[in-house]
Amino acid sequence: MPHATPLISTIVIGLSLAFLLGAFAQRLRFSPLIGYLLAGVVAGPHTPGYVADQALANELAEIGVILLMFGVGLHFSLKDLWSVRTIAIPGALGQMAVATILGMGLAYLMGWSIGAGLVFGVALSVASTVVLLRALQERRLLTTERGRIAVGWLIVEDIAMVFALVLIPAVVPLLDGSMERNAAFGFSSSQVLGTIALTILKVMAFVAMMMVVGRRLIPWVLHYIAHTGSRELFRLGVLAIALGFAFGAANLFGVSFALGAFFAGMILSESELSQRAAEETLPLRDAFAVLFFVSVGMLFDPTIIIRDFWPVLATVVIIVIGKSLAALAIVRAFGHPMSTALTISASLAQIGEFSFILAGLGVALGVLGAEARDLILAGALISILLNPLIFIGLDRMKPWLDRLEGNVDAAQPREPEPAKIEATTLEDHAVLIGHGRVGHRIGKALRDNGVPLFVMDESEDVVNALKEEGIEAVSTNAVTSLAAANLEKARCLLVAIHENFEAGQIVEQARAINPNLIILARGHSEAEKLHLESCGATSVVLGAEEIAGAMLRSYWTILPNE
Repeated sequence: MPHATPLISTIVIGLSLAFLLGAFAQRLRFSPLIGYLLAGVVAGPHTPGYVADQALANELAEIGVILLMFGVGLHFSLKDLWSVRTIAIPGALGQMAVATILGMGLAYLMGWSIGAGLVFGVALSVASTVVLLRALQERRLLTTERGRIAVGWLIVEDIAMVFALVLIPAVVPLLDGSMERNAAFGFSSSQVLGTIALTILKVMAFVAMMMVVGRRLIPWVLHYIAHTGSRELFRLGVLAIALGFAFGAANLFGVSFALGAFFAGMILSESELSQRAAEETLPLRDAFAVLFFVSVGMLFDPTIIIRDFWPVLATVVIIVIGKSLAALAIVRAFGHPMSTALTISASLAQIGEFSFILAGLGVALGVLGAEARDLILAGALISILLNPLIFIGLDRMKPWLDRLEGNVDAAQPREPEPAKIEATTLEDHAVLIGHGRVGHRIGKALRDNGVPLFVMDESEDVVNALKEEGIEAVSTNAVTSLAAANLEKARCLLVAIHENFEAGQIVEQARAINPNLIILARGHSEAEKLHLESCGATSVVLGAEEIAGAMLRSYWTILPNE
């Protein structure tokens, strides 16, 4: 069997280059995302050396989009989606219309046909799922009102693009006046309305199927697998649900992979197993999301910046400024504060996966030429590179926004800022990291013995439940917010999460903060135990030892002493 197959080499070279350049970008205090994109440029056909398989890279990237949207669905409820409908639907459609008109205007100045301008404009109007979600997750905005609006906006754009991909083969030839091309694709002018009606029926049928069948089938399957006690089967079941429903949605109903995966995750979110499902898909989700950025970089020809500087600049201006101003105006028109409007605008100031699909369709139809496709790819890469910088600028504007919104009329609705992680005032307390199955038992035992407790967990539902019980807790990643635990005056730190890499970082930071702190950690193997002890853990409890100890205690309790 050959060892250098296109699939293996694409994954290995892509991930390796992404790791090296991502680490280099991180060291320079840039987003690793920039390194991932540059890795794609290096592995692409437009630079010397190794050339990865572009078609395979795109398919691997699509898996990343599916898993990412499934993960978003796990943290997004129908109630959340319905609550933002009044802004997400008109906002997304209005912003897409503005961007499409701007794109058609640029196409007209370059002498393109109306059909080419329409495809070009629509391709510039839709944001990248991966980039938008990454930006919101990094800033803990995904579960805020502005995050829900952005995700709802994104879902509306996805649905609109499903319609666009179906209708453009019929509409573009009509606009170009080419009845021969129109007939070649099996459309006549009288069939356009029929195509629209059929697409609407397909989307409605998919949603109905998910609400009626999926709502009962998905949780039942996952609960059945969980009761088998097999972690491998549970992980496999979660992946099968995410990928299977996405594939079925695309092939049976004609909707996007991303939309199918999102609905599967949203339905599963109603189950108590949703948090565990999210944990099981996280490693693959991150790996394939990296391959998405690599695949984008592979499409980019750096020489286009020199060959077509002004068209590239105009394309980037439409994406980064034109779309953003349209979104800003719409959000403000609906009465939302400037901070929300700017966050939505920054989130949408890029294009991604749907734009590439639409560009490919345009080329296949003979509507778009190589120049238009290259402009879309250049606009995507440059806008994705600029997006983290836009958010950094937005962060710098926060004091100004606070002053601005502090002076607005009190009657104007304002979104509360994401809860700031304030340091606890507890002293001689226990700090518990992670409140899952293990952490829950530890926390209960500490409370029963009257030990003051401070909990850090990433799940807002868990934290809200703890607060209702009167326990001080915060929803955050302890790696980035450990200072809030007041470890200088704590009695001990208990790290109950199962992610060994994050646990090591937490232990290392805690030891640096308080050299005398008692740190107890959880491990799963001797190698993990050695790693955590090298990071500064006072003691590491292995799962096998914990079970053995509990069984022996039960033995001596139940059986008479001999």
